Amino acid sequence: MRSFTSAILPAIFSALPLVVIAHPISVQLAMNYQNQDVLHYLVSEKYDGIRAYWDGKQLWTRHGNRIKAPKSFTKGFPNQPLDGELWIDFGHFSDMEGLIQQQTSTDKQWQNVHYMVFDLPADKSPFAIRYQHLQKVLTAKSPRHIQLVRQFSVENTQALLNQLDKVVAHHGEGLVLHRKNALYMSGRSGHLLKLKPYKDDEAVVIGYRDGHGKYQGLVGALKVRMADGTTFAIGSGLSDELRVHPPKLGSMITFRYNGMTSHDIPRFARFVRMYHRL
Repeated sequence: MRSFTSAILPAIFSALPLVVIAHPISVQLAMNYQNQDVLHYLVSEKYDGIRAYWDGKQLWTRHGNRIKAPKSFTKGFPNQPLDGELWIDFGHFSDMEGLIQQQTSTDKQWQNVHYMVFDLPADKSPFAIRYQHLQKVLTAKSPRHIQLVRQFSVENTQALLNQLDKVVAHHGEGLVLHRKNALYMSGRSGHLLKLKPYKDDEAVVIGYRDGHGKYQGLVGALKVRMADGTTFAIGSGLSDELRVHPPKLGSMITFRYNGMTSHDIPRFARFVRMYHRL
């Protein structure tokens, strides 16, 4: 039998609909928490959804693609910019991702979607003050599906880790720490941090390893390359379907890992999902 890598690979995943990218949205992006003093930060739960920027009239992804939500969903949204996540429920990231990729969608499809709002991008105040202003913007009269993400303080690192345990227990993704005196700024900085029980990243598929044993004739692992040039293989997390019909060469995946090895390779790397630049 020919090895998988010597066979002609079929086209597996349908091409996404073409979209016109108007302009990237200048949103804040989080760095990893590295034992910074928690007293300088407000903490919130991190929701595993689709980052969405409301410009006062419509929703956009952070890469500048318009999100074609039904008018019924955005009816009653404030006329000022908001930053948040479109989120359905724990474990439903793929459902949310698939929904916003559709050229048309119905009110019913969006009935379980929530816009979890955590910032006011146009407000020039420090974050602690912006949060107070946001509480006044999002009132009891706001649409039920637009929700304010609660911010709270912790006394020390152990209290922070205790909160992380609670979030993980109900299948949450992790925590976000936002420096109290930070102004809203685009890009990554120490003003916005994320804390998870694991780390995740993206990589491009550059090849395949043949499977052995029960995976004979199938894909045993994906050869991938990270943005910094690090190359390695990921076999864990691949479904039987993906071993038969793997991601195309050049496609992007999201993987999860627990720190780095002594050779600077992601430890215990496992496939999570396909990554689509939305």
